[in-house]
Amino acid sequence: MEMRVFGRTGMRLSVLGFGCGAVGGLMVRGDPFDQERTIARAIDAGVNYFDTAVQYGNGESEQNLGRILQKLKPPNVVVGTKVRLPSGEFHRISDAVAKSLEGSLARLRLERVDIFHLHNAITETGGGEALSVRQVLDAVVPAFERLRQQGKTRFLGLTAIGDATALHQVIGARAFDSAQVVYNMLNPSAATELPPNYPAQDYGRLFDHTRAAGVGVIAIRVLAGGALSGSSERHPIASPPPEPIGSATSYDADVARARRLLPLVKEGCAASLTETATRFALSHPAIGTILVGMATPQQFEDTLAAVQKGPLPPAALDRLTALQQAFAGEPR
Repeated sequence: MEMRVFGRTGMRLSVLGFGCGAVGGLMVRGDPFDQERTIARAIDAGVNYFDTAVQYGNGESEQNLGRILQKLKPPNVVVGTKVRLPSGEFHRISDAVAKSLEGSLARLRLERVDIFHLHNAITETGGGEALSVRQVLDAVVPAFERLRQQGKTRFLGLTAIGDATALHQVIGARAFDSAQVVYNMLNPSAATELPPNYPAQDYGRLFDHTRAAGVGVIAIRVLAGGALSGSSERHPIASPPPEPIGSATSYDADVARARRLLPLVKEGCAASLTETATRFALSHPAIGTILVGMATPQQFEDTLAAVQKGPLPPAALDRLTALQQAFAGEPR
């Protein structure tokens, strides 16, 4: 397993992380035996980063991960979890953040997590369930720092969704050590400039900002919630099609656009669309680790096999860019 230095943290993370989210569903609705053998297999294959959140199954994911890690007792695994603050608690951010982490630690059976991520969207002025830049820097960061001083987390993180300009400001403040960034074949804007009128949110070359600030990057939505399989079919324990993040306004539109990338498979760049998408995410050097959700042990094996083939070759990346150009000007 390839290991990459994670920003300025000094940690070395496996390039494939283990996503314990609700979209794939294994760690929320899966069979306990399948959960345990898949995590054991991942650890054996060299995976050392496990990513969860209280929102995944209302604590089920954290509880299942905690149960298994306590049983297996693997050395040197890195665990990240998250807090999403409801707008009703924006007036008491410090207390709400502390309470959320206490609950997460109890479910995970840990005294501390390695990375604690803010899960809310961040916009310039806030509103709704989004936090403003000032709320993040003036209230969330001090609350997170107190938890770090108490030994309850090692590093501070955020989920980089919201407005690109707001995310650039927050990352540029150098208060966070980790950023979970949307990056996939339907939306590569964290890495590269999009063509004019491209049908996706423009993250404005966010990787330039994470690199400048020494922030480690966790690539999320690598398969666009499953759309980059090119199939609308969902596994029985997977979530219903999720709302797209950063790409089309509907899941079906993402699936349709993903199918237009099938020439990459037909021309021999990779064996499947999911393999292509997985290897695409590995291809950017700014990325420390990628998260791929799964419903079954076999889906983990397929992802592992794709990762072991390494990043896409330059010719495949050039072909992808040419295919993406055709999306420009289409409605999102």
